[in-house]
Amino acid sequence: MQEGFWYHHAEATYLMLVYWIPHEIPHTFPAYASHRIGIGAFVLNQDGQVLVVKEKSGDMTGTWKLPTGVVDEGEDICMAAVREVKEETGIETEFVELLAFRQSHKSFFGKSDLFFICMLKPLNFTINKQDAEIEEAKWMPMEEYASKSKVNQSELSKMIANICVAKKEEQYTGFSAILTTTGHSAKKCYLYSNNI
Repeated sequence: MQEGFWYHHAEATYLMLVYWIPHEIPHTFPAYASHRIGIGAFVLNQDGQVLVVKEKSGDMTGTWKLPTGVVDEGEDICMAAVREVKEETGIETEFVELLAFRQSHKSFFGKSDLFFICMLKPLNFTINKQDAEIEEAKWMPMEEYASKSKVNQSELSKMIANICVAKKEEQYTGFSAILTTTGHSAKKCYLYSNNI
């Protein structure tokens, strides 16, 4: 730091220090990663039942909730939702829509948090839960899930449940994942849209 370098960020394999030239004007280095991205999976079967889990640890221990998880680096939101459901419950799914998302600040490690609620279509129905993280997993009638006291204790949880009920009743439209490309590089990416 004697030479004018300052700490910017660290990864598993390196530590990044920066130095701005010229010193007379303020630096314009972009801030390092400021958000964590998570998903919640709304999986609805043909009988109007939603896939729910109880986690073995964490804030929601002992509470029926939607399967959730964190998007891995370089992973698309729609693929992360499919992966997390498979990992936690053994249910193979297909992404249908992005229903809603929430942003909060000062969450994990003091960073901001983006959480996407994704609707998935089940491709099989026999649950094979992950023993390491999941205490129980089952198909629950949507109305029973939405009426659970724990769901209704949080305004956010209640709003998410209401969106899921509206989607079940075909009174809500979310965003489909459309594979496209960006700029001159033709890099593949997803555009989430409900009106093409």
